[in-house]
Amino acid sequence: MSFNGAAGMIPMTEIPIIDLLSLTWFMVVWVIYTWHADVRVRRVHSLRAVMHAYREQWMQQMMSRDNRVADVNILRNLLQGVAFFASATLLVLAGLLTILGSTDRAIEVVRALPFAAKTTLLQWELKLLVLCMIFIYAFFKFTWALRQFNYCSTLIGAAPKGPDDAFARRAADVATHASKDFNQGLRAYYFSLAALSWFVSPWLFMAATTVVVVVLYQREYHSTALQVLSTAGTGEHK
Repeated sequence: MSFNGAAGMIPMTEIPIIDLLSLTWFMVVWVIYTWHADVRVRRVHSLRAVMHAYREQWMQQMMSRDNRVADVNILRNLLQGVAFFASATLLVLAGLLTILGSTDRAIEVVRALPFAAKTTLLQWELKLLVLCMIFIYAFFKFTWALRQFNYCSTLIGAAPKGPDDAFARRAADVATHASKDFNQGLRAYYFSLAALSWFVSPWLFMAATTVVVVVLYQREYHSTALQVLSTAGTGEHK
């Protein structure tokens, strides 16, 4: 088994077992949390469910208005946020590729840190490539969210005047799917912070990954924001 690095093929047998175990833990935890938060959970008390109900209410209110400038401005703000992160992700990727092209100098800087684990060239390339893959994933998520918010703006323009629950549900679903992909891109940023700790220690990498999941879970299901948003009793996402 091998891994394609900047300097050629990276034999996985030359990577310490603890590094492979920490990377496996990182991937498994991320996949399981994503499945739990975005695939499995439907009728739960979560920020995603509560916000979906608010989006349905928004679309219903939007169809009762003659002037929809306020709705367009809301979408514009959402689009600006997604576009910012998409652009920032490209800059991060450019920086990572630059570091990958000058590994000798960069690895010497890391080795000079007193608290950092000894890192070989193969380990360094693997860690950088994992970070690159994380931000490539984030970029695809942000750009897809951007497109879906654009679709939502088209639905607002095509919305009929007067109550139409079916249309409101469809528009809210598109906005919720866009928000889901945006959240997944943001989640990649959180996990990239955990991946940075891998340069210090694989044990710290596993610990940081666990902390990130705990923080994400706490914010999604037990945060103060969720308690405040839930007081209106808007229902839950089906």
